[in-house]
Amino acid sequence: MPIITLPDGNSLDFPKKVTGLEVAQKISKSLANQAMVISINGELKDLDSIIEKDCSVKIFTSKNKEGLETIRHDTAHILAMAVQELYPGTQVTIGPVIENGFYYDFARKEPFTEEDLKKIEEKMREIVDRDEKTKKEIWDREKAIHHFKKKGEIYKAELIKSIPKDEEVSIYFHGKWHDLCRGPHLSSTGRVGKFFKLTKVSGAYWRGDSKNEMLQRIYGTSWANKKDLDDYLKRLEEAEKRDHRKLGKEMDLFHFREESPGSVFWHEKGWALFQKLIDYMRMKQDIAGYKEINTPEVLDRTLWEKSGHWEKFGANMYTSTTPDEKVFAIKPMNCPGCVEVFNQGLKSYKDLPLKMSEFGKVHRYEPSGALHGLLRVRAFTQDDAHIFCTEDQITEECLTVTNLILEIYKDLGFENVILKYSDRPSLRVGDDNVWDKAETALLEAVKATKLEYTINKGEGAFYGPKIEFVLRDAIGRDWQCGTLQVDFNLPGRLGASYVDKDGGKKVPVMLHRALFGSLERFIGILIENYAGKFPFWISPLQTVVIPISEEFDDYAIEVSKKIKNVGISSIVDLKKHNLNYKIRDHSLAKIPLLLICGKKEVDSNSVTIRRLDSSKQENMELRTFLKKFSALNKASSN
Repeated sequence: MPIITLPDGNSLDFPKKVTGLEVAQKISKSLANQAMVISINGELKDLDSIIEKDCSVKIFTSKNKEGLETIRHDTAHILAMAVQELYPGTQVTIGPVIENGFYYDFARKEPFTEEDLKKIEEKMREIVDRDEKTKKEIWDREKAIHHFKKKGEIYKAELIKSIPKDEEVSIYFHGKWHDLCRGPHLSSTGRVGKFFKLTKVSGAYWRGDSKNEMLQRIYGTSWANKKDLDDYLKRLEEAEKRDHRKLGKEMDLFHFREESPGSVFWHEKGWALFQKLIDYMRMKQDIAGYKEINTPEVLDRTLWEKSGHWEKFGANMYTSTTPDEKVFAIKPMNCPGCVEVFNQGLKSYKDLPLKMSEFGKVHRYEPSGALHGLLRVRAFTQDDAHIFCTEDQITEECLTVTNLILEIYKDLGFENVILKYSDRPSLRVGDDNVWDKAETALLEAVKATKLEYTINKGEGAFYGPKIEFVLRDAIGRDWQCGTLQVDFNLPGRLGASYVDKDGGKKVPVMLHRALFGSLERFIGILIENYAGKFPFWISPLQTVVIPISEEFDDYAIEVSKKIKNVGISSIVDLKKHNLNYKIRDHSLAKIPLLLICGKKEVDSNSVTIRRLDSSKQENMELRTFLKKFSALNKASSN
């Protein structure tokens, strides 16, 4: 007779074994109608799962993340069903849920077209209308391999072979169609609804390896109701307009080349933006007591072995063997180099906390298919810092770092920030008792911030637990940027120590901290957040002075010089184009202020201001302009 404990602490008694759906019906008919999946002792299960023993149960509807993800998982299966019904002989491979949707990879010789996507969507709606019942079966491993091979599903057979021996092989049926899947799933295809949309097709290597076959990946999105779907599609449309790759070209900020995939070729204005961010961060860190350092980009393999990075990142590090047969690696992280700086000279407890910052260029191999503009690169600059402190200082320092991060994000226009706390991963260095101390100290700091946070089990760094800072942008997208990690392991591995009050040597705790994370990626986020229309203080080119004819070139040049003298960036457009052409050209490049100069302006020692996205013009005395916009040219004015 199972006793079911509910999330509110109440319990339900049943005289015999019971299904998840029956538990929901016992609570209320409306809940049973809305129920999608159930968790039993924290493990997600289908609603028809049998409960025979005492346990805790939670029921999820489409209003919950778990329920919505199940809808998307089922929609992915319905996509695969539709493709195989329309295009017999197509092989299905994997089809996971991703943020805001799902995808499925297919092996098919003919490429899918936009017209194909429309046909597939229609077929998916038919499958929903058919309301095919879902059931789960557990198969013998060899039976499953033989079955899918016989069907011509070689990729599916390969997946089954890779399942660990101690895991069951579960097959889900939707009507007659079936697929290898862990689940859980909805009770029938009709429960999915029709609030889905296939969004695009792209190439994808089997298992993400460029040495393997190229497959076709169909992306889609699925929601619980029409409003949510329509809102998301509007966000997608807006995101396309804000794509940093498109705007980067229009604004002449950067480009990429096949000769160096995943590395940015910065243009003058893009590099100016890059340097403005560094200057701003440098100022904030100086006030906060950081000491800026710089460490080599190439270091001997032995250091990476000591630090543990070779084991964790070795496959993705760029290495070189010198004529004397020494192996060197371009650094994928700045941490070991910083510890080497700390190790120079004797340190005392009185020196702690010691804060070292570095704008360090790092390189990590990413598969070519994963590269995505500034958002996913192989070479990037981290606004890294490492804080060496005592165990007693951890919580206070974590709070100080968190406050600095939030202050900087606010200056840059991000006030909606969520924290994600991640504890020990399965592959890690260090003893469990050391991890216990690190996790306890960091979680105390997280709670002390009073901010909303979530816990990501097993997602910590290999050397310590971490906090991730997630920003929400102007169109509601979340971006993981800053990180803060507590590390009891690396300092000891690299021989770091300080002299304690009693004269003995102790190993410091090391806090790893990045605020932007990657400057390249953060600039991509900034571009998309502002749609290229940056706040005045951070805009890479703030003013363009435009004389209406050659007669006023000298005055325009003098105006531009005076603007530069007060720290505002400026150029003069002396090209042989008419005024309207110049205005359109510089507006497309998202220049905040265009300053028009003609006879009236020369006579009154003034400028006529045309602001971005405004057809109105304002005449202002030059001295007044310089004073007003000098005051606006700083972060605190944002």
